[in-house]
Amino acid sequence: MKAVVLLSGGLDSTVCMAFAKSKGFEVYPISFNYHQRHSIELKSAKKVADFYNVKKHLIIENNMNEIGGSALTDETITVPIGDIDRNDIPVTYVPARNLIFLSHALGYAEVLGAECIFIGVNSLDYSGYPDCRPEFIDLFQKVADYATKATAQDKKQIKIETPLINLSKKDIVLLGKSLNAPLYLTHSCYNGGEEACGTCDSCKLRLKGFEEAGIKDPIPYSNCEYK
Repeated sequence: MKAVVLLSGGLDSTVCMAFAKSKGFEVYPISFNYHQRHSIELKSAKKVADFYNVKKHLIIENNMNEIGGSALTDETITVPIGDIDRNDIPVTYVPARNLIFLSHALGYAEVLGAECIFIGVNSLDYSGYPDCRPEFIDLFQKVADYATKATAQDKKQIKIETPLINLSKKDIVLLGKSLNAPLYLTHSCYNGGEEACGTCDSCKLRLKGFEEAGIKDPIPYSNCEYK
């Protein structure tokens, strides 16, 4: 069994890949250089791929900074201080990112003859992104069922798997620990320094998850409110 795994190099995608491996899939990670501010995450993705000794790690060039509109792709927009209780969509939202990434993954899965695509979206502890919701995944699945030769003509289904979608960050950390995922290789910070900032949305959500799980986050931080 083959599965394409969207691998950013962050906590969620790494745990998602560990989960896919635990289910017996031969994993084919796909990562994206979309000219993101935190391109250091690609180094983490490569390390995670090497950890799992994958047959191939595909990295797609996709310069979404040309579109702009996000603090993650436009250097003139400042990454805000994190607010884990926010209800609005923050400026770190990248327009249509998961739609674009899943489309690439769908084409790759068809070429590989893969049965599944794993994506580590999470609808509980997240920063308000619309493309992390179950509704989005359900609708993309319907599109995928008609979008390729494999699905439209050959009547195969390439299933979009979201094993983390209903988990809290605490639960994701605990799942990763139980699967021996290389959490120490991951990088989640939006600011993209060698050390995580500890103050952006992503860092705060991650740190809160580790703290609630009773596990020390194994990566270094320049500023950390959780000990």
